[in-house]
Amino acid sequence: MRAVIQRVSQASVIADGVPTGSIGKGLMILLGIEDADNTEDIEWLSAKMINLRIFNDAEGIMNVSLKDDGGDILLVSQFTLHASTKKGNRPSYIKASKPEVAIPLYEKMIARLAADLGKPIFTGRFGADMQVSLINDGPVTIVIDTQNKE
Repeated sequence: MRAVIQRVSQASVIADGVPTGSIGKGLMILLGIEDADNTEDIEWLSAKMINLRIFNDAEGIMNVSLKDDGGDILLVSQFTLHASTKKGNRPSYIKASKPEVAIPLYEKMIARLAADLGKPIFTGRFGADMQVSLINDGPVTIVIDTQNKE
């Protein structure tokens, strides 16, 4: 799984012309799923994302996690995170999972994040044409790949 995690002061998503999720302070997460991903990746990534200490403490130092800060999550599926641009100018998405594999993993990630955070997760709609709006706070943007844990 690849996740692009952005600390936001607000974020929202519209899927096929219909608003599906909106948050204030929290994390806007774009999530790409590949066939090698599994439940262990979900558990590890969920814990990592909600415990990242990327929110400011009273002294303005990034030392507080989302879980401790009380913010929300807006999770949006994005297969293009697995684009291969090695050859030519047209990206290949061969590594991105097909819906029959990706949807169950995406739904498990939503459930796991909700359980780990202790509240509902806001989402886009898998496979829909979506417009995402956000105000990146900082800016703070972190990329995590469960197949290449750094």
